[in-house]
Amino acid sequence: MDNVEETKGRAVEEKETGRVEAFSDGVFAIAITLLVLDLKVPRAEILPPGVGLAQYLVGQWPVFLAYLVSFCTILIMWVSHHRLFNQIKRVDDVFMYLNGLLLLFISVVPFPTSLLAEHIQHEYAPVAAAIYAGNSVIIAVMFNLLWRYAAHDNRLLQKGADPVFVKGVNRQYWFGPPLYLLAVALAFVNVIASVAMCMALAVFFALTGILTRRVFGRDA
Repeated sequence: MDNVEETKGRAVEEKETGRVEAFSDGVFAIAITLLVLDLKVPRAEILPPGVGLAQYLVGQWPVFLAYLVSFCTILIMWVSHHRLFNQIKRVDDVFMYLNGLLLLFISVVPFPTSLLAEHIQHEYAPVAAAIYAGNSVIIAVMFNLLWRYAAHDNRLLQKGADPVFVKGVNRQYWFGPPLYLLAVALAFVNVIASVAMCMALAVFFALTGILTRRVFGRDA
């Protein structure tokens, strides 16, 4: 009888986390799709005199750069979010609101991306880059809050969660907010360096995530 009740309880928990993850996946998908709206096909009549199509497209490099950086960043955040849900097996109201706040700022990513692409070659580039990196600061903070709320005393984690893995994720997530804050400050010194730092941090979290999976197995 106890086994039956335990199985039913596990099924309910998996259904709840599954709904939250499915909703989150939808928001990630929309955010990453909206990025492509900035990639517009130039109409022949708007090409400046003496400027060929290839030359015009090369001149649009800020749009392509911003798209690439943001696409990769959202993709890595989606993978990180999925990795957390491999450990999180229960949800409550506080967790769902924290997850909602995280998704709020992820869904905003297309706006600072467009802002950066539009102003990266002009005088307001530092402000645009700072806003772009600043949104990343908030996202990093929200990832910390979401994970630490779930992991505190194994509140929402699966039974038998590896404490070494939990501590490893805790240490990894500490790096995010201060380093993205550094990227905000760097925007007022060198815009390209600030954007490059945001991309480097995304790659860092991707690599540490892969390493964690290899060390702790497929469920990590």
